[in-house]
Amino acid sequence: MLTCYLCGLVLHEGVEGCTIAGKKNDKAVKEDLLKDEIVSEHLTRNIQFFGFESQQKVSASYVVVIGLGGVGSHAASMLLRSGVGKLLLVDFDQVSLSSLNRHAVATRADVGIPKAQCLKEHFLSIFPECQVDAKVMLYDSSTEEEILSGHPDFVLDCIDNIDTKVALLAACVRRGLKVLSATGAGARADPTRIRIADLRESTNDPLSRAVRHRLRKDQGIEGGIPVVFSLEKPKVKLLPFKGPSGEEENPSDYQIVPGFRVRIIPVLGTIPAIFGQVMASYVVTELAGFQVQTEPIVNFDTDHYHTLHQRLIEHEELVYGTSQQVQVDVEEVMYVVKELWHGRSARDQIVKEVGRGMWRSVNELMLVRWDCEKPASISNLILLKFKEADEHECRTLEDIKEKEPEFYNRVNAVLRRAEIDFGYAH
Repeated sequence: MLTCYLCGLVLHEGVEGCTIAGKKNDKAVKEDLLKDEIVSEHLTRNIQFFGFESQQKVSASYVVVIGLGGVGSHAASMLLRSGVGKLLLVDFDQVSLSSLNRHAVATRADVGIPKAQCLKEHFLSIFPECQVDAKVMLYDSSTEEEILSGHPDFVLDCIDNIDTKVALLAACVRRGLKVLSATGAGARADPTRIRIADLRESTNDPLSRAVRHRLRKDQGIEGGIPVVFSLEKPKVKLLPFKGPSGEEENPSDYQIVPGFRVRIIPVLGTIPAIFGQVMASYVVTELAGFQVQTEPIVNFDTDHYHTLHQRLIEHEELVYGTSQQVQVDVEEVMYVVKELWHGRSARDQIVKEVGRGMWRSVNELMLVRWDCEKPASISNLILLKFKEADEHECRTLEDIKEKEPEFYNRVNAVLRRAEIDFGYAH
């Protein structure tokens, strides 16, 4: 047995997974579910909205929800209340006291029990005609078949771990399953900036950026996956991890499951709840065949980033004889320039806000490798003025470390952030 030092709960070693017993509902999803007078009255407002036949489609549907925290619990709850006939609820984690600021149904009496079990028990008291199955299980390649088999009409990805999220989305694409993915809901406060768009269009969100990068580089998936995301930049940062002694410690030393975050992201409970509600609304209207025109995402002019990307390619060909080691595209150049270096030379001591003024000096800036022995990747590019770039490439990192330790450490810290943002560091 293992104890989680964040919430004090006892967790089962290995997280092998199980199916929740108890009240069982083995009947197949039936299109005539609405013939039941109680059910039809329960769903009367939906029937009035969609029409009887469209609501029948919803009630004959099977939806899988993976990740049952603040986002997933609200999404699943509204899918249930909207009359989806069959739900599979999947999560390996337990309800903690700190879950109660955002969870859809959990009470203090539920603290310590699996989230999947918590939802199933509450759901059977809300809409007992729904076939609710629950699995205390971690999604990975070994559980993919058990979780995604059965031809679900929709899969909801409410996972907050990059590796697992990428694996799930790739599996759904491979299997031809409709999937809707939730990105980062933590550290935000503005509900008016939540959007649904293709993964290719989800801007300003570190989690969707990392997932998009990994899907493209590792799986060859360019887009075609709808995501719920916020245009709002995170308001607060990941909190430092403190062990039982109260001292700050390495969070990886306390991981129950490798690759899963141990440190805490501050969360205003209303935002993940709205994310979940948005997901449920999208899925229910899709199942019903009800057309909703989502608001388009405004893309900013990328001419400047194209210029810097092309400048990088030309520089690589000049210095190294080839541009094959350039491992970034225009979108990733945008991240490196805007998010990491704030549109200014890495040697500028004063970091100012990014704005239109940042481009006044674009004609004298370029991206070059920090470590010339490594490829031109997201975590190995610095923005410098032309003269600074020439001087940089005449020096070794050891020389910079010895003579300019403050600059050396500052650049490494920034590039480390890129590794974290794109899921290459745990």
